Amino acid sequence: MRSPARDVFMQAALANAQRAVGRTRPNPNVGCVVVQGDTIVGQGFTAPAGGPHAEIVALREAGEAARGADLYVTLEPCSHHGRTPPCVDALVAAGVARVIVGMRDPNPLVDGTGIARLREAGITVEVGLLAEACAEMHRGFAHFIVTKMPWVVAKMAQSLDGRVSTRLGASRWITSEASRDYAHVLRDTCDAILVGIGTVLADDPQLTTRRPGGRDPVRVVLDTQARTPPESKLMALAAKSSAPTWLFVGEDAPANRVSALEDRGARVERLPLRAGKLDLLHATTRLAALDIVTVLVEGGPRVLGAFMDARLVNEVVAFIAPRIIGGDDARSTVGGLGAGTLSEAIELEALRVERAGIDVVVHARVRK
Repeated sequence: MRSPARDVFMQAALANAQRAVGRTRPNPNVGCVVVQGDTIVGQGFTAPAGGPHAEIVALREAGEAARGADLYVTLEPCSHHGRTPPCVDALVAAGVARVIVGMRDPNPLVDGTGIARLREAGITVEVGLLAEACAEMHRGFAHFIVTKMPWVVAKMAQSLDGRVSTRLGASRWITSEASRDYAHVLRDTCDAILVGIGTVLADDPQLTTRRPGGRDPVRVVLDTQARTPPESKLMALAAKSSAPTWLFVGEDAPANRVSALEDRGARVERLPLRAGKLDLLHATTRLAALDIVTVLVEGGPRVLGAFMDARLVNEVVAFIAPRIIGGDDARSTVGGLGAGTLSEAIELEALRVERAGIDVVVHARVRK
C-alpha cells in the first residue's frame, strides 16, 4: 500500500511547480522537495531560463540535510548540459538516497537518461508517483517538446447563448468583473497572449496582467497589413514593458507602416500568406521557434474561428455569463468556416467547471 505521506510530499512538489507556471520558458516549471525522515528540509521551483532548476534550489536550501534524504520532483532530473549543468550530477554530489520522480522527461535529450544515471550512481529511483497530476502540470511543455508547437489555449467570454456582442455591437461587459480578474490569472500563466488586428483597432488593449505579483506575457498581434496604430497602448508599452510586443504581418505589408511600428519598439516579422491571410500554422510554428511554450488566444470571433478551423487549439477556457442576447445579427463567439457536419465538429473533454462571480467557467481539453 502506498504511503499517504509520499503523496503529500509530491503534492508539495506540485505546489512548488505551480508557483513557476508561465515563468520558465522554454524550460518546464518543475517543483521539488527534499525530505529527511518525515520533514521537508528543502524545496524549490525552476527559475527563469538560465537560472537554477528546482532540484538545485531545493538542495541548496537543504544543505547537509540532503545527504541520505529523499528527493521528490515532478519531472525527471536533467542529464545534459544546457544553460545550466546537469541536475543529476548535483543530486549525486549531494548524497541523496532516493529520488521519487513524478514523470519521465519527454525531451529526447533526457527521456530516461537522468533516471539511468542516478541508478548507476547507486541512488534508488522510483517513477510515477501522482503521475497524472504531474503530466497535467507539464502538459504544455510535453506538447511543445514532442510536436515543436506551443500549447494553445482559446479563451472565450460569452453569453449563455454563445454571443460576444449584441446586434448593435455592444460587448462591454458581457461577463462579470470576477471573470475579467480570472482572465488576468490566465494571462499570468501563459508565455504569450495573442489577438488579431480587429481587437487592437476596436478595443486598444494593453494585454497586460493587472494583478499583484503578476507577470505580463509576450504580446502577439496578427496584423496582416501592419495596421496597428503607432500611438496605440500596445505600442506605448512596446519600448518600456519587460514583456515585448510582437507583430506578425504579411509578406506584402507596407514597408513604411512596418518601419513606424519597429521605431516604436515592436518586433515585426513577415510571414507567408494563405488566401490573403496569415498562415496560422506558420505563425504558430514561429512562436514555438521563439520559445513560446503556451499561448493564450484572446482574439475575437474571426481569430478564434481561424484557430479552430486550423485545428491548432489544445484547450478551451470559456467564461459564460447568465444572460441571453439573441438576435440573428449578434456575433457568435467562434467565427470562421466551422464544421459542415457534426462529425467535423471539435470534440471537447471537460476538465472542470468553476464559478467566477455570477459566471460559469468551463475548462475543457480538445480531443485529438
